[in-house]
Amino acid sequence: MARMLHPGAWWLWAAGLAVAASRTNNPLLLLLIIAVAGYVVAARRPIAPWSRSFAVFLRIGLIVIAIRVVFQVIVAAPIGTTVLFTLPSVMLPEFLAGVRLGGPVTAESLLAAVYDGLRLATILACVGAANSLASPARLLKAVPAALYEFGVSVVVAVTFAPQLVADLDRVRAARRLRGRSEGGVRGAAGAAVPVLEGALERSVALAAAMDSRGYGRQAERSPSMRRFTTAALLIGLVAAVVGVYGLLDAAAPAYLGLPMLLLGLACGITGFALAGRRSTRTRYRPDPWTWPEWAVTACAIVTAGTFLVAGAIGMTGLMAPVDPPAWPAVPPIAVLGILVSVLPAVITPPVPRPRSVPVAREVVPA
Repeated sequence: MARMLHPGAWWLWAAGLAVAASRTNNPLLLLLIIAVAGYVVAARRPIAPWSRSFAVFLRIGLIVIAIRVVFQVIVAAPIGTTVLFTLPSVMLPEFLAGVRLGGPVTAESLLAAVYDGLRLATILACVGAANSLASPARLLKAVPAALYEFGVSVVVAVTFAPQLVADLDRVRAARRLRGRSEGGVRGAAGAAVPVLEGALERSVALAAAMDSRGYGRQAERSPSMRRFTTAALLIGLVAAVVGVYGLLDAAAPAYLGLPMLLLGLACGITGFALAGRRSTRTRYRPDPWTWPEWAVTACAIVTAGTFLVAGAIGMTGLMAPVDPPAWPAVPPIAVLGILVSVLPAVITPPVPRPRSVPVAREVVPA
């Protein structure tokens, strides 16, 4: 049956692609990740104003690549020996050693800047895909009670881009109806003030709605329970950090690794469960988590795990050669790991579509 997938599953899927993108600078693999994310968005994107965020994040990614290239040309030290052109240089004081302004620009440094910018643009595309697939309001419903205040802040920040897209579409449509230009510098300047005004009005309405619904109200708890909850969270955090350090450091004692990590997770879960009791909110019709959500999560784990293991064993092809420049190799295992994340476009239930209302025809008497 057609239904909306749990928003947490889509964010886990996007996180798996983002982890894979962070472990490589191979442009072929990064473009494949963007293509997979775009295909899933096109197949399972609902009809909503916030579902058009993917294209906006792609444009932001192009701006990021351009900024990275400009910084490499002007400030960063050159790489390689293939000089393309030389900019006028500026002598800097001694305390700015290692920083330059102008000078020779090499092909290797430009290529490295493009690869780094493309990696960050791919991560932004994964975030845009999650914004286009997961409803922010439904995502807030799935946040644990202990993290409700933090979840509200995150959801408000995440909905900035979708609301911006909706406001821009609304302002452009209004300018088009009035016969005014909607592109170029004049169109952007004319749309800036209405978009800013809409953001301020939405902020005031959000604050009034949160105040009327008793946001921040907490249940009564004894001082001993508050102290115990705080102690459990702090012990869990410290034990988890020590456990991760023990697992990463081969010279650390065995008891500092997995045992401390398990102890930290147990204390953290206990602290979150106790902290959740201070929230008095309820959930109306919580989103189900069934086999499609587990399947999407499994795809994210496979994609991220493939790149993590490939990076740990030093698989060739993840890092594209820059000095000297060469055509990057494509490891088949990495390609299969990325293609696994295209399965949510098929295995997830279809998105509900609005029903068309039949138009009554006027009967003309004979």
